[in-house]
Amino acid sequence: MEIVHLGSGSRGNAAMVRTEETTILIDCGFSMRQIERRLAMVDARPGDLDAILVTHHHGDHGKSARAAAKKWDVEIHANFETCARLGLDPVNQCRVFESLERRDLGPDLSMLPIPIPHDDAENVAFVLNGPDGRAGFMTDLGEPTEELIKHMSGCQHISVEANYDVNRLFGNLKYPQTLKDRIHGRGGHLSNRQTAMMLDRLVHDNLDSIVLCHLSSENNAPHLAESEVLCQIDEEFKGEIQISKQEGPEFTHWLGQRAAEPLRWA
Repeated sequence: MEIVHLGSGSRGNAAMVRTEETTILIDCGFSMRQIERRLAMVDARPGDLDAILVTHHHGDHGKSARAAAKKWDVEIHANFETCARLGLDPVNQCRVFESLERRDLGPDLSMLPIPIPHDDAENVAFVLNGPDGRAGFMTDLGEPTEELIKHMSGCQHISVEANYDVNRLFGNLKYPQTLKDRIHGRGGHLSNRQTAMMLDRLVHDNLDSIVLCHLSSENNAPHLAESEVLCQIDEEFKGEIQISKQEGPEFTHWLGQRAAEPLRWA
């Protein structure tokens, strides 16, 4: 299983997962042109896609899903609320799933959607199962639930948001207090500390790679996110941590390998 983050942040999110027989996107939050350009950088085309999974309807995750369904003739997989909020026809343009409904995406890849809390959205995380093992993807949640922890346990790869540094968020003079409280609340985003504490519960001997995603350009920095996580898990985690930035792709992970493969232009 190949995992490539095409880019992650408040201006757009998309990740490509490719096995021998199946290629999917997780989220479709860039323009069509940007997605096509970024796919081409990893020798992929929209016509290669078997499915697009959408975590929730917010624009930085799903804004191009409707156009992709029409132009690329690709199946969109989302829950009913997300489908409706994106203006997708639940019969002809979207394969609607229920939370915790395991679904095959191809002959060698399946997914499990897990509900997670996020303001004004019926958001889900995904666990993907392939021939080489399991990979977890979770972003835009205010706190990890016990259900999420249970299903993410045992993954060999985890992509997870580390959205903000608490000191930077609450010291940000441009943000009103109501916005700070929303980001920091149960329906907001994960702080570096929350991400570190969650990963501490998910570390095991076969967890090879972690990608920290959706870092706030205003309230975080890669070195802050990475150092907070490493401070918590460094003694137990023997794999590799990477940061997915807004402009990507920069690296590829292969499930079962600890070292990411840098892309030649990165």
